Amino acid sequence: MKLLDKVEYPTDIKNFTFEELKQLAEEIREYIIETVSKTGGHLASNLGVVELTLALHYVFDTPKDKIVWDVGHQCYTHKIITGRKKSFSALRQYGGISGFPNISESEYDTFTVGHASTAVSVALGMVVARELNKENYKVIAVIGDGSLSGGLTYEGLNCAGHLGYDFIVVLNDNAMFISKSVGAIAKMLVKLFTLGLVKKIESKIDKFLRRLKYVGQLILRVAKRFKLLLFPGMLFEEMGFAYVGPVDGHDIKELCEVFRSVKNFKGPVVVHVVTKKGKGYKPAEQRPEKYHGVVSFVIETGEEKKSGKLTFTDVFGKSIVALAKKNQKIIGITAAMVEGCGLEEFAELFKDRFFDVGIAEEHAVSFAAGLARSGFIPVCAIYSTFLQRSLDQIIHDVALDNLHVIFMIDRAGLVGKDGPTHHGSFDLSYLRFIPNMTIMVPKNAKELKDMFFTAVEYFKGPVAIRYPRDYIPENNIDFDTYDKIELGKAEIEKVMSNPKVVFLCVGPIIYKILKISDKLNYEHTIINMRFVKPLDEKIIDEVCKKDPMVLVTVEENTLIGGLFSAVSEYIAKKGYKVRILPIGLPDRFITFGEKSLLEEEVGINEEKILHNINSLFY
Repeated sequence: MKLLDKVEYPTDIKNFTFEELKQLAEEIREYIIETVSKTGGHLASNLGVVELTLALHYVFDTPKDKIVWDVGHQCYTHKIITGRKKSFSALRQYGGISGFPNISESEYDTFTVGHASTAVSVALGMVVARELNKENYKVIAVIGDGSLSGGLTYEGLNCAGHLGYDFIVVLNDNAMFISKSVGAIAKMLVKLFTLGLVKKIESKIDKFLRRLKYVGQLILRVAKRFKLLLFPGMLFEEMGFAYVGPVDGHDIKELCEVFRSVKNFKGPVVVHVVTKKGKGYKPAEQRPEKYHGVVSFVIETGEEKKSGKLTFTDVFGKSIVALAKKNQKIIGITAAMVEGCGLEEFAELFKDRFFDVGIAEEHAVSFAAGLARSGFIPVCAIYSTFLQRSLDQIIHDVALDNLHVIFMIDRAGLVGKDGPTHHGSFDLSYLRFIPNMTIMVPKNAKELKDMFFTAVEYFKGPVAIRYPRDYIPENNIDFDTYDKIELGKAEIEKVMSNPKVVFLCVGPIIYKILKISDKLNYEHTIINMRFVKPLDEKIIDEVCKKDPMVLVTVEENTLIGGLFSAVSEYIAKKGYKVRILPIGLPDRFITFGEKSLLEEEVGINEEKILHNINSLFY
């Protein structure tokens, strides 16, 4: 019988030998690869933390002891051994289990998460709650090296070092971010650190040097800077943490020994663990960035099962390359999403004009503002759900000075299996209230490339173009020619002389309205608004003067603050007596699953839209 068959919860592995834990790790890897090849998901990151996850649950008493995962896309092993092994085959499927920690799923999931750099601050809050309640349990934050590019992590570390409470931060270093390879010397240092020997010696030297007047402080500063060359933990120690590492993240015996030692440490401690992303699956080991997030794939070859169609992301990627060849002022910026945002070719062709700033969206926007102030045209390509992290920078650093920064907002609307932390449900709302902001929403590839061209060549000030993860509706796209789009100008798709219903749409969702159009047995007009800000007020005036029975706003954004709000505000200001029916995303966080199923649930598929419209008349 496989060892994995015997495991349902962490208590089941407590009596395993290290050899059995090693075998269990391999079985879990096979299970993850087999499942993700069918469901899609985050592969490389999960294959890299199997031993680390087992060691944490082996040594610590979960769920009493609390593990807080940063980002959370590396939680598959954690889910498998915390009661969700049998449901793991429904990973990221509608009605199944989430690809991220989710407090509604299990008491072992201490926090619902999907964005990076949050774990240290969240976990520190739990540490302080423990101290205030005079309780006794451990709190462990597991962060990746990529999270160190996000400023929030340092804010949390700084506060934790100041408070000085017992707190364990595990740094999962899988990209050689601050470390060198693990070897004999590193292992020796680990043993020294866990014995506390080095800390005692450091303390005595520190006290001795501080007694020396004049030169003591100087020698101490020089010594600490010299130590930085030898020990990667200097950064953390300067922030008040003890440092242990680097530790081989695939040596489960060593991991368990280290965790047992630091379990009894007093004060905050960082355990630096070095792992290999994609461990155990050759294609993922060779190209971990490609296998970070995958669709279904063939295990034997690693080839993804793709349709071959172009996506909106592809269209942007080809458009920025075409325009950048002619315009030397275009700068490409992304936040650790080069492939996800379609910038691979741009990054290769224009190395001096491309910047991946890491998981630091706030910095990306302020950085872009500096470039724009200096006469360049920065293009920030960032997922909708991640751009919301930089709202203050968009307002204060970009819009206040009316700087020409172009925001290409990918993954707008429902994104499917990644769920509520990744749906782009709010961008129209959080951008529309910002002065000087222009917001465009293309319905197809031609509009996307023309909007981008127009934003680059003709518009001034901040511009946002939001588009979904979806495939484009067209077959052939010309990336050599581009047309200017008039600012704030809508486009009439279908018009009737005396419409009872007027559809005001933004984005590809307009095609759903066009498909149900033939099933409507009353006159109607369909308008592609294209702009959410500024609105085409002239066209709204024209349709309202024809006294339609109802205006229907159609968008893939939360109804609060988006197109529905914009149109309602204008109608109220003008005093038109017309009813408005909103079609969009509800005021709640939407679950994960196939996009078609989510659209049905929230009422924006063709059948539900048709039913809602007809209910006005029957």
